[in-house]
Amino acid sequence: MCGPSGPFAFMPLATLDRTPPPFFKQGPSAFTRLLFFAALAILLMVADARWKITQPLRLVLATLLQPVQQVLLVPVRTWEMTGHYVAGVGEARTLHARAQRQLSEQAERVTRMVQLERENERLRALLTLRPRIEVATLAAEVLYDAPDPYSRKVVIDQGRRHGVNLGSPVLDERGVLGQVTRVYPVTAEVTLVTDKDAAVPVVNVRTQHRGVAYGLPQSAGMELRFMAGNADVQPGDVLQTSGLDGIYPAGVPVAKVVRVDRRADSAFARIVLLPLAQPDSARHVLLLQPLSTRLPARPEAAAADAPAEAVSISRSQP
Repeated sequence: MCGPSGPFAFMPLATLDRTPPPFFKQGPSAFTRLLFFAALAILLMVADARWKITQPLRLVLATLLQPVQQVLLVPVRTWEMTGHYVAGVGEARTLHARAQRQLSEQAERVTRMVQLERENERLRALLTLRPRIEVATLAAEVLYDAPDPYSRKVVIDQGRRHGVNLGSPVLDERGVLGQVTRVYPVTAEVTLVTDKDAAVPVVNVRTQHRGVAYGLPQSAGMELRFMAGNADVQPGDVLQTSGLDGIYPAGVPVAKVVRVDRRADSAFARIVLLPLAQPDSARHVLLLQPLSTRLPARPEAAAADAPAEAVSISRSQP
């Protein structure tokens, strides 16, 4: 048995600490703390509602927490901006496609409007030209150019059934365009004034000198042949039909003088003319009754003394 100084020596009972350790100290009961904090909360609410005692504290906390709120809102705002950007891009593409369609439709309408305006101007010019011609007339529309590459001819949509005669003069809104050289039942072939076989008796408006204008297919122009080298012809002179051939009525514009070449080795001057009509772009034309013949009466004519007209019907090239 060990002595009092051994490792198993017992301490006196009176010296032992009988208080519980701090971990097991419970303090006031839970119910007591609930009542205390509830009363404190009610007191603070009443005091804040009446005296605003927490307002400075709220201002301080709001100021301190503002940077934190901004940082926390960055992902949310980024997500919202991304969604708005994607939606905006999709809407912009839709609007762009719609604008492109509308632009195409408007361009087509503008093109049709320009064509209709030009056609209206040509028809008005023909209507203005017709009262000055005291012969029966017939309106027609150019269908297509003749397939012969060595001649300058066009095909119109009026023929023998509509009262077209062989040799009928053909005019556009500016002057003489050509002459009917072949007639079919519902179409006719017109030889233009620029064809190599075309010849139109003309008179100089300024000097009243007569001559004959021939076609120059190489330059799409005309030439006044067999004029003396000293003839009074100047660039800018206007030539009209003389009416001596029994086909063209007198006073219809034909061409304008653009160049006069007087050569010493030739008795004749070379006079180049520019047709006043538009052989390459004429669309609506006016057929005249030759002076030596009369157009036969047609069932669709409105009256015997009224100009002979026909409704122009567009046809495609066969």
